[in-house]
Parts: sequence; C-alpha cells; structure tokens
Amino acid sequence: MKPLLKVMMVLALVFASTFALLTLTGIVTVEKIQLWLEAARAINPWLLMLLVAGLLLADLVISVPTLSVMILAGYLLGAVLGTIAGTVGLLLAGVLGYLISARYGNHLFFALVKEPEQRTSAIETFARHGPVVILLSRAMPMLPEVSACLAGLTGMKFWRFLVLWLASILPYAAITNYAGSVSSLENPMPAVYTALGLCGFFWSCWFFFHRSHKRASLNTKMSEQ
Repeated sequence: MKPLLKVMMVLALVFASTFALLTLTGIVTVEKIQLWLEAARAINPWLLMLLVAGLLLADLVISVPTLSVMILAGYLLGAVLGTIAGTVGLLLAGVLGYLISARYGNHLFFALVKEPEQRTSAIETFARHGPVVILLSRAMPMLPEVSACLAGLTGMKFWRFLVLWLASILPYAAITNYAGSVSSLENPMPAVYTALGLCGFFWSCWFFFHRSHKRASLNTKMSEQ
C-alpha cells in the first residue's frame, strides 16, 4: 500500500501546487468564472457550453472549482444542457489524464518506486481498490484527477476505467446541474443543500470503505499469525 500512497501523494502535491498558485495570484476565482460564464451566455449558449467543458477539462492542469462550475452551468444553461456540457468536460479531463499517464507515467512511476516488487504491489493494490477510489473520488478536491492518472499509470484497462469514470461523473453532473437550474440569487438554497449533501454522502462512503478495509486488513493479519 505504501508505494501506491507515495505516488498518490506526489500527484496530489502537483495538483495542489497549481491550486495554491492560482489562489494566491487570483488568476482563477469563483467570481471570475461566473463573470466569464455570464459573458459567454450573453454571446451564445453554445459558447457557454464550450467554456464550461473547457474549464472542466482545464481542471486536469489548473484545479478549477468543479462543483461551482457545475452548479453555475445548471443555473445559466438549464439542467439538460448544463449536464451535457459538464459531462463532456469531465469525461475529456479523465480520459486525457488516463492517456497521458499511460503514455508518460512510467517515468514518474519508476523514479518514485524503484523496486520492481513494490511497483507490482502498487499495481495490484490499485487493481483491488482503484474502482472504489474512482467512484468516490468526488469526495475531495484533486482526487478525481489523481485517480484518473493512477488508472493510466498502473495499467488499468481503458474500457474498465471509462465505465467507472462515467459511473462517477454522470450522476454528479446531473445532480449538480439540476440543483443549479432550480436555484436563483433570491433562493440559492437548492445549490447549497446539494453541495452539502454530496459532500456528506461521499465522505460517509469513504468512512465506511476505510473502516471495512481496515477491518479486512486486521482479519488478514490475525489469520496469518
């Protein structure tokens, strides 16, 4: 487990550094994103959809506030068009992260995990727990990008990754965009409740997953003694 965690921490640090840089410089903020989206809607709804997808795709590199973008997309585009734009953006971000890591990730993998046995252990660990990580990755910032990169880096089959990624992003896109579509400046509570509900749901799932994994590991150790 330690070799895989080491790779995850390095990837998370890379994404966190871009987030910190953008936050400190003020280049990308929720307020600026809202202004960009409203300006795009004033020009053309299709341009707005393209901008939403582009922002979510850019999240692979510059850590965009995904939840805010999705809710704003629903508010400005409506539930259906917002869901389509959001799904396309998240899908492209995941696939691109997978493909780049599958093509070039070995250099990082070999540099961080030098022992062949440890690399094999990391791959086997992600094969066992990777699907759950991908499905619950929306629980915290940067974890979706990290999980997509790990899937490519550890050699998860593309079709399997694609199914898991779609299972993760489709409900998320539909729920957040619907919440945005029924919210307004006078009544923002649907979006607020949705954000809190999603965080609570994913964190609860992580808690039970961690507890069951810890219990299974303890039982395995006891049986080996």
